[in-house]
Amino acid sequence: MSHQPRIYVAGHRGMVGAAIVRALQAKGYTNLVTLTHAELDLTNQAAVRAFFQSERIDQVYLAAAKVGGIHANNTYPAEFIHQNLMIQSNVIHEAWQSGVKKLLFLGSSCIYPRDCPQPIKEEYLLTGLLEPTNEPYAIAKIAGIKMCESYNRQYGTDFRSVMPCNLYGPGDNYHPENSHVIPALIRRIHDAKVAGEKTVTIWGTGTPKREFLYVDDLAAICVHITELDKDTYRAHTSPRCSHANVGSGDEITIAQLATMLCRIIGYQGDLTFDDSIPDGAPRKLMAARRLGAFGFDGPMTSLEKGLRLAFRDFVEQKPGLTDASIAPVLD
Repeated sequence: MSHQPRIYVAGHRGMVGAAIVRALQAKGYTNLVTLTHAELDLTNQAAVRAFFQSERIDQVYLAAAKVGGIHANNTYPAEFIHQNLMIQSNVIHEAWQSGVKKLLFLGSSCIYPRDCPQPIKEEYLLTGLLEPTNEPYAIAKIAGIKMCESYNRQYGTDFRSVMPCNLYGPGDNYHPENSHVIPALIRRIHDAKVAGEKTVTIWGTGTPKREFLYVDDLAAICVHITELDKDTYRAHTSPRCSHANVGSGDEITIAQLATMLCRIIGYQGDLTFDDSIPDGAPRKLMAARRLGAFGFDGPMTSLEKGLRLAFRDFVEQKPGLTDASIAPVLD
């Protein structure tokens, strides 16, 4: 490349941030800046300001966030709203102050009303009540979108927002309680197989439908959208509805997902459903019309292949799991 922009990937150790780093490197970008939380606390305004003033960053991918599933959101609502608001506010404001040319903010499909018409269009934002189980996180992400829009309107910045559906893949968090649905199911089903348990309990009724996107597909989309020139991006958005939905276009029930994972992992027991635990929104299918308008036509990883890759990642994160009973599933 004739000009190598200096790119800061915030949250590069997380699942999304790490995938964005891989996507950037695959496209030949080499001038990347990555810092751990110990090196830069993004909730510390003074530290973030000093970083941007000294590093002369051209582009930012804001993938740093406190994330988790329904249980984590219900258990730590104050942490979810406070930490995400602080991270976003500090990075977006100091990016503007230091003259960053482009910023891409990563949000979530939970920004939309719980009972949203399907598929979900960008203009449905702020048209109804949010899903109670993750409302604090959703409000923080909505604030991030509106902060980017406000800086664009007032200061002429080029800050963009991408709202993906449910993500999964390498680098996911496999905590048994605080993770998202796919890593939680992988952990639970695998553990039941190893322990010889005859049943696995799935949280909720199993009836909600979810749309899933492999994280490396999202990363490729993020780089593509960031590379668009300002006029092209704004031709397909509006000043107060500037975010873009990203999804696979397919949805599956949680029960179907769990059954598919049982087959991939090799678990032959039964599934039971605990309906005392909330399901969350009944459906969250994204209308990703703007993605086509932006000219992205890259390949998408099938759910079957993506789940096999995710299980491989789980095994590789857990030394000692690659025994004879699991290895064939990974081939």
